[in-house]
Amino acid sequence: MDEKPYSDIEDREDTLVEDRLVPLYWVIMHNDPVTTMEFVVMILIRAFGLGADKAEELTMDIHHTGLSRVALMPLERAEFKVEQVHRAARAQGFPLTCTVEPD
Repeated sequence: MDEKPYSDIEDREDTLVEDRLVPLYWVIMHNDPVTTMEFVVMILIRAFGLGADKAEELTMDIHHTGLSRVALMPLERAEFKVEQVHRAARAQGFPLTCTVEPD
């Protein structure tokens, strides 16, 4: 019996180590005069898994400074998140924009 017990746990640990070794990128969310704050809070909670308080805090930061770093992750995941945000925003008629920049 060559199969290790808990091999799925070890695989997840390997993935976490790999994620730390790849270059990380920030997802940046930009303010605009059309997208509602309620939508921004909702997308931060749903797309990025933030708690309501943190989502509201970031939304206010975006509103007052023009942009804010939302999440740090590997490039492929960051690009996927940006696409999710843009798709959800366009479906609601909002021009909300996110970009990606290296850490």
